[in-house]
Amino acid sequence: MPDDATRAAVRSSLILKSLPAPIVDTVLASAVEKRYDRGETLFLQGEPAAAIHIVVEGWVKLYRISPNGTEAVVNVFTRGHSFGEAVALRDLDYPVSAEAVTDCTVTQIPAATLIGIMRDEPGICMSILASTFQHLHELVQQIEQMKAQTGTQRVAEFLIELAPVETGSCVVTLPYDKVLIAGRLGMKPESLSRAFAKLRGVGVRITRNNASIESVERLRVFAEEDPAAAWNHAL
Repeated sequence: MPDDATRAAVRSSLILKSLPAPIVDTVLASAVEKRYDRGETLFLQGEPAAAIHIVVEGWVKLYRISPNGTEAVVNVFTRGHSFGEAVALRDLDYPVSAEAVTDCTVTQIPAATLIGIMRDEPGICMSILASTFQHLHELVQQIEQMKAQTGTQRVAEFLIELAPVETGSCVVTLPYDKVLIAGRLGMKPESLSRAFAKLRGVGVRITRNNASIESVERLRVFAEEDPAAAWNHAL
């Protein structure tokens, strides 16, 4: 049985947070907690998906390698985020690889456990399916951002998501290296550097791994502006 801190992180995941406590206890009784060093592989594209993963601490990236050898970052997850549900519950292979971006702790839930519970308690199926729907929604949002926002706006949106406050000023610690941030946002590293420079015009200053934001509201307005107006505003 996981300790209280691990249980809280796992319980906050979309796949478990709406389930009754007794069912969560059953799920966690068969769960395995694993620790990974930065750069360590959790699984590779094409391997059988036998477990659902929930990040307890740290950051994990999902990525694919294209035929020409280029890495495409699909998503990056942190505490309380789950991944692998859709393929694990259908007994498919992983369509992506997973790697620890930082030292991290991940709880793995055997897919067989959840499948057995879903058969015995069909009423919980919608709660579990909601998690897979959420991942699909996030991927659609990423596509929309790439098509409807400038690169600088996508960087602004990324910083807003990390901001600990809804209004006022704050300092955000960039959670992983800038090359990975660029990949996550569908940009080249040099484009990311130019975007950070342009964001000075809306009150953002980057110092090493920290971003000082003068006004979260102002940054949000910029991120939501018409791309043409935002481009001119950031010049």
